[in-house]
Amino acid sequence: MLSALFKSIGQCSDPTFRKVLGRSLLISIGIFIAVWIASWFGLSWVGDLLSEWVAANSTSWLGTTAEWLFGAVAVSAILVGSFLVFPAIVGLALGFMLEDIARAVERRHYPNLPVPRDQPVMEAAKDAIKLAIVTVLVNLVMLPFYFIPFVNLFVFFIVNGYLLGREYFELVAVRRLAHEDVGLLRKTYRNRVFWAGVLIAFLFTIPLVNLITPIVATAFMLHVFELLRHNRKVAGK
Repeated sequence: MLSALFKSIGQCSDPTFRKVLGRSLLISIGIFIAVWIASWFGLSWVGDLLSEWVAANSTSWLGTTAEWLFGAVAVSAILVGSFLVFPAIVGLALGFMLEDIARAVERRHYPNLPVPRDQPVMEAAKDAIKLAIVTVLVNLVMLPFYFIPFVNLFVFFIVNGYLLGREYFELVAVRRLAHEDVGLLRKTYRNRVFWAGVLIAFLFTIPLVNLITPIVATAFMLHVFELLRHNRKVAGK
């Protein structure tokens, strides 16, 4: 499994990988600029209302202080929120272009494979959005546990190892197998898929590396999928 990960990391210099990452970063930055502008106008409007209310019910210096504090908190919230959410937005943008990554990996490492199933754009988009939404929602539900020392690491890797392993495996496997066969293969090798997901979750915890993790994760899981598919054929399952 580690050899599959190293092969995936080693292919990051591939022109296709760089092109996909560049496009996703541009899309993500564009999304954030739009969000920043909308947030700024929205918070300015709320801040003006708050200032008027405070000024009408207190002294002028208190109103000025409240306005300054609100502005500082609002800007800080936007910056911190952007820092925390940016990798997820990049991952979502990448989700619509992961087919290019899968094909690049197959060209280099599995040139004898037949052409994969032509996955409809809406199906690929649905899979990418589902991956992002499920990951965010489950982590929000588990958020209280993340504040408990030692328990937080255990919970994070268990939950995200399962989620990311399952989602990325299905993302690459559905290109070659029917959905029911994908589920059967995943359940047969559930432990390997889970530990592959744990490795992906670990990569997501590393700053800057988490920006390219969706690319590496797709390539890595494709190697894992082909290995497990080969093992099933050898075992005659």
